Amino acid sequence: MARADIGMLTREALAREVRAGHIDTVLLGFTDPYGRFVGKRLDAEFFLEQPDIHACDYLLTVDMEMVPVPGYAFADWEKGYGDVLVTPDWETLRRASWLPKTAMVIGDVREAKTRTLVSVAPRTILRRQIERAGYRIMAASELEYYLFQNSYRDAAGRQYRGLEPAGWYRQDYHALQGAREESFQAAARRYLRQSGAPVENAKGEWGLGQHELNIRYADALAMADRHVVYKQCLKELADQMGISVTFMAKYAADQAGSSCHIHMSLWNKNRPGFADEKIFRWFLGGWLAHAPEVMVLYAPTVNSYKRYRSGSWAPTRLAWSYDNRTAGFRVVGEGRSLRIECRIPGADCNPYLAHAAAIASGMDGIARKIDPPAAFEGDTYAAQKLPQVPRTLRDALALFENSSFARQAFGVDVVAHYSHFFRTEQEAYDEAVTDWERQRYFERI
Repeated sequence: MARADIGMLTREALAREVRAGHIDTVLLGFTDPYGRFVGKRLDAEFFLEQPDIHACDYLLTVDMEMVPVPGYAFADWEKGYGDVLVTPDWETLRRASWLPKTAMVIGDVREAKTRTLVSVAPRTILRRQIERAGYRIMAASELEYYLFQNSYRDAAGRQYRGLEPAGWYRQDYHALQGAREESFQAAARRYLRQSGAPVENAKGEWGLGQHELNIRYADALAMADRHVVYKQCLKELADQMGISVTFMAKYAADQAGSSCHIHMSLWNKNRPGFADEKIFRWFLGGWLAHAPEVMVLYAPTVNSYKRYRSGSWAPTRLAWSYDNRTAGFRVVGEGRSLRIECRIPGADCNPYLAHAAAIASGMDGIARKIDPPAAFEGDTYAAQKLPQVPRTLRDALALFENSSFARQAFGVDVVAHYSHFFRTEQEAYDEAVTDWERQRYFERI
């Protein structure tokens, strides 16, 4: 069994490593609403003396280009964009083994004066759902990504067109094609294992240069933290090697989308909660019933919704089945390994928000005893009578901001904050003129 403690550090162990000269930098940060890791690199000795940092509160309100967006209640120009406090969660302290002499720790975002958790911070949102659940929640997120031979700078210079995939034919489970990319994949597995994110396996996926790398399941909060470490490690490793990876949900129209399948089970002390057939059924029923209302937390960008196409391995219909990859919810395992796999989230999701949405939905199912429909058998893509997943960010946003369940589960302030966030994303797309439009209309309209 892989050891989850390899690469993890205590405060005392960090102090020893610093005195020995093995670590001189600590990266402390948190994710913004997009799921990007933001923070500061601290001198390790200073960090041990003063572990908290201040950061501008605008980090929870900026757009993708780091431009402050007006209209948020949490922070704006009128309030002066003050500071939040970022306090390290010492349980997350680990070596960032892909970086020289560096440790990494994930922090919680707090009000600078009161030190209370900021309610709209993604990690706070997941923390509160776990605290309310009353069960130990085990989770895993299976991430997919595309690998390219181009560096990030080269890709940007090309405006992300004409990139060279790492593979030149479909490599799903294909050992030969996958071996050609082992210089990156093996390094990623090794660094993740040495950084407290133990790896289960990696494989080629259906798209050209597409891969899936799975890290071991853990408690839901620790799993979301591992997800953040995973993405940061792979991006920085690719950058060091002069290549690039993307976690876009749909990189190209003619290639498979990249998913983040979420596996989840409940435990009561050391006993599997899903051993109780009613608990299993109600959790599944709530998770499925509320999926449309919290879809924005699984699929947060305009691009996310281009992944949901028939025959694409991404779900288009809301149904559950036993071991059926066409369904949005797939039940797998048995006994202690019995779990629900939600195939709806894309690789672009913020793990804290996606896991929080899953927990809130399932626990409401238990509280309200929501029974799921009968298990579906067959090809859900062809099942025209099954309800569809929301088809656009605009549709999903309307469901989220009008959802009484979302307001009850996450709070009015959280729903208002993220409704504004997703609306800003939609408006940015609505105002953009795309290559597709120029190619279609420039001469022939």
